[in-house]
Amino acid sequence: MINLFLAMNENQNIHDREAGWREELRQALGARERTAIPRATMNMLPGDYRVGCNEEVNQGLSSEQAILEATRCLDCPDPQCVSGCPVNIDIPAFIKNIQRGRNDAASLVLRATSALPSVCGRVCPQEKQCESRCIYNRMKKPPVAIGWLERYAADSAREADSPCPMPEKRLGIKVAVVGSGPAGLSFAGDMIMRGYDVTVYEALHEIGGVLKYGIPEFRLPNSVVEAELDTLRKQGVRFLCDVVVGKTLSYDDLVAEGYQGIFVASGAGLPRFMGIPGENLIGVMSSNEYLTRVNLMGAGRPDFDTPVSEGRRVAVIGGGNTAMDSVRTARRLGADEAMIIYRRSEAEMPARLEEVAHAKEEGVKFITLCNPVEYLGDEHGRVRAMRVQRMELGEADASGRRSPQPIPGAIDEIEVDEVIVAVGVSPNPLIPRSFPDLKVSSRGTIEVNDRLQSSIPTLFAGGDIVRGGATVILAMGDGRHAAAEMDKLLKEE
Repeated sequence: MINLFLAMNENQNIHDREAGWREELRQALGARERTAIPRATMNMLPGDYRVGCNEEVNQGLSSEQAILEATRCLDCPDPQCVSGCPVNIDIPAFIKNIQRGRNDAASLVLRATSALPSVCGRVCPQEKQCESRCIYNRMKKPPVAIGWLERYAADSAREADSPCPMPEKRLGIKVAVVGSGPAGLSFAGDMIMRGYDVTVYEALHEIGGVLKYGIPEFRLPNSVVEAELDTLRKQGVRFLCDVVVGKTLSYDDLVAEGYQGIFVASGAGLPRFMGIPGENLIGVMSSNEYLTRVNLMGAGRPDFDTPVSEGRRVAVIGGGNTAMDSVRTARRLGADEAMIIYRRSEAEMPARLEEVAHAKEEGVKFITLCNPVEYLGDEHGRVRAMRVQRMELGEADASGRRSPQPIPGAIDEIEVDEVIVAVGVSPNPLIPRSFPDLKVSSRGTIEVNDRLQSSIPTLFAGGDIVRGGATVILAMGDGRHAAAEMDKLLKEE
């Protein structure tokens, strides 16, 4: 039987799919018995309780649930789930270790390719990625709960204080990372394990980027993010806060300090508005500002002085995960009525189905096929209502979703005292404007080749500063890709 501590033994390959223990597991229970096992159900807090607190909604799987769910995995000879994962986790390997009760080994498999397994197990859209490729879908059965199992393995190993993989060498080559969001952290994790000296620069006062300021604690607790950061610190990554690269530290400064490679992962922190009348009224704000005040700066908590608007009738404009985060946060801040205003139907919403379901359980009202055209203010300049244009769906657009078309003359007025606009974000403009000779697209994103290399040969970029807006796991995939390509470049030089 294969050594349980595969990842610690340099003579064994963590991805060896011919290992004897896999065959033993196949023989232990036949495929028919495995496929008859129902998919696990996530344990969660009840909706009426959680709107009054900031506790994590999903409580995780028990060990019994996790082992049974892991048993469902058929260990396919050509596992498509792996190709569906942007960071190429060896999914069958970590799942089978869970089945055997070896959560420490499962965690090591995860960390071989992912710097943030506890985070990804919570916020990644597995249903659109790895789980969408699961063979169970062909059988018209629910796929293996890969994301929940990833969370279980990572959390279990952390609670048991299991050892994390450590770099075996030091190359004496310095690389810098601009931004401590998922792309930057993934890059840092890969490069530190390759032997580089890695320093991550963060403009804010806390490390974590969008994981801290953009995702509420009821979905991703800060303690979980901190635990992942502590692992990177143990491995040797250095973090520096309150450093605005492009202002307090220039490109020339980084070169002068001896950095031979730079990875820009400064994200997309510039909020978008719709350009309609009334957006300057008091009580109308971007989701970026709203969530940053609450998640990162403690607004709404008794021991923090950060102000935030706490409306009683709150409208959130948009249908993505950020919109769901915002409207659910409004409920926790005491909104009597919190509503989603979305220009398409619910079927076209880009938000995760789980997040939509959670919002409904928490009393959120969904007003679809409506689009704001004007915000109305009172005599004090505060928003009091919004005018919305009713819509109908036409032909599909480039995204594959049917385009909303206005119904002539169909205008309604809805009373509100707070509006949160969550219709997207644009790339952070600071780096593109500050770095010399850096080519930038018309959208403000950094232009890169298929190696994620910019017009400055030693500067690579990934995540939202390149994509313009994406998921945590896609940003992490960019971080891994850029690390591999920068490693090749620096070794060639």
